[in-house]
Amino acid sequence: MNQSDLPLENKPWELALPKAYPMQILHPFAGSVQQYNEQLSDPDRHRPRHCPQCQAQHPLTGHGFYPRTLTGAAFDGVIRVRRYLCQSCQRTVSLLPEFVLPYLRSGVEVIARFLLARLLHGPRLQAAAAKAAMPYQRGQFWIRRFRRKAEALCPALAALTPPPPARDFIHRALQMLESAGWIAAHRFLFGHLRYHLLGWPRRLAPDGRRATLSPAGAPA
Repeated sequence: MNQSDLPLENKPWELALPKAYPMQILHPFAGSVQQYNEQLSDPDRHRPRHCPQCQAQHPLTGHGFYPRTLTGAAFDGVIRVRRYLCQSCQRTVSLLPEFVLPYLRSGVEVIARFLLARLLHGPRLQAAAAKAAMPYQRGQFWIRRFRRKAEALCPALAALTPPPPARDFIHRALQMLESAGWIAAHRFLFGHLRYHLLGWPRRLAPDGRRATLSPAGAPA
């Protein structure tokens, strides 16, 4: 009996990335939402020169856009995110602007404002939510994720700013983010370490790319 004759549950399995599942990287851009929108018309301006997934050394092909909602300090609406396709592995790469966190609607500045108000300066949750102009239920979700991530953030942020004395990792991480700058810290963490400021969703692998189990091909 060869592998193709085995029942599905008895076939060998291997870890593989879905072909069409995108990887997100940061757009090499700094500025406002309006300035970001103005730069999107030229697909060659920030076209990746190699694939960050399969490492193929060739420029990626423009693959259109997808819409993404964003609630920022001075913007609440939909932005476009440019997408590229690797002809070798057939996976897409999306270029997120630096003021956006993957899989979160609210921008970095809004989340920073809330976490500082609630965890560093200590007002009640509803008051912190009002200061950040967002629903407090969403803020509770951010707090839970940041508390889980704070200990790992401190040594990572040490590359940008010295760790200060603090009563716990949460306060230390917040002070380090303030010292380094939230946007600069996000760019470093995401661009160099594949770290998410609030931690990747549970369905994703630690570096933000979903892995699935798929049956291994039968031997030739």
